[in-house]
Amino acid sequence: MINRILEDRVLKVLKHFPAVAILGPRQSGKTTLSKVLSPKIGKETFYLDLENPEDFAVLSEPLHFFRANQDKCIILDEIQRKPELFPILRSVIDENRYPARFVLLGSASTDLLFLSSETLSGRIVYTELSPFVWNEVSNYTTIYNHWIFGGFPQPCLSNDAVFRKEWFKSFILTYVERDFRILGLDSSPSNLSRFFSMMAHLHAGILNKSSLSRSLAINQVTVSKYLSYFQKAFLLRELPAWHQNIGKRLVKSPKIFVRDSGLLHFLLRINNYNEVLAHPVLGSSWEGYIIEQIISSLGDEFAYYYYRTQDGTECDLLLEKSNKPFCAIEIKFTSAPKRSKGFTTAIQDLGTKNNFLIIPQIRQPYSLGTSITVTDLEGFLETITHNYSES
Repeated sequence: MINRILEDRVLKVLKHFPAVAILGPRQSGKTTLSKVLSPKIGKETFYLDLENPEDFAVLSEPLHFFRANQDKCIILDEIQRKPELFPILRSVIDENRYPARFVLLGSASTDLLFLSSETLSGRIVYTELSPFVWNEVSNYTTIYNHWIFGGFPQPCLSNDAVFRKEWFKSFILTYVERDFRILGLDSSPSNLSRFFSMMAHLHAGILNKSSLSRSLAINQVTVSKYLSYFQKAFLLRELPAWHQNIGKRLVKSPKIFVRDSGLLHFLLRINNYNEVLAHPVLGSSWEGYIIEQIISSLGDEFAYYYYRTQDGTECDLLLEKSNKPFCAIEIKFTSAPKRSKGFTTAIQDLGTKNNFLIIPQIRQPYSLGTSITVTDLEGFLETITHNYSES
């Protein structure tokens, strides 16, 4: 059993709030986490999987069921399949408002849970469980395997290439043929599959909706709708551009990323480490992997952006705290990093004191000039967590 970083936070929340929601993509480990949490919550738990017809039938009279089991912590898995429960949950929570009454598991963001964030406002804390981040599996696999095969538990920990391929194929089909329809996106599976494949080819690129519209032969309204649903299903991430007025012409469109690197490589038909080394996506794949690991590990402690000017000055990731640039990051897949003019100028523009160049592996962090530290992912996370706690 691999310990999840989110476990401690959920247990702390349940000591004070009637409900906690654990949201994240399908197969990221939400059900497993809930079963690990069950004996630690401090009361009897009752688990219902709303994709199981028998469990679904138990809630034919939900108000009576919840009242009859008000002394238990009820775990409702795949809550997005029964959004009409949220007003009822609010009612029974208000009748007896004490901690750890409900744990809700869902494969969609709050925006896709049909106003749940409003109906349960003040009664619930929403958390996100991403696929495994590197710190969770560093004792079980190499960083290169984690990058190539991604963080979803089953493909991440499997040595069977055929199984991984079939797993990713099934995962995508489940979303485009069923899950998106349940969540309210009425579109053909073939169009959704083409769109997701296009996103993989645009990975780490600047989002251009009009160009996407032309390429896919769909209007921009539909492009925007697809983007919204894929993001709220935790499959895509838009990284906004930092564009405060500093007297320079800045790029303002967001970058787009496939969040899980294993899913990205499946969509691009990359099967192993040697193939990614020979593929044009090498640099952008590594960039997206590091960005996702940082954001998933550090969470809402920071706001996240990239920075680019029209003349090519840029940093791959900017961490902002208290509405001020805190840390500038350049990401390179190299063993011999060099200080680039574009990154140096970006540091001067942003005025950041904490600046990093992240490469795959390094024996010991070192300085590249006076203002840049060369390190790897693990070293960066240790350093930035320490600096943040002191500031």
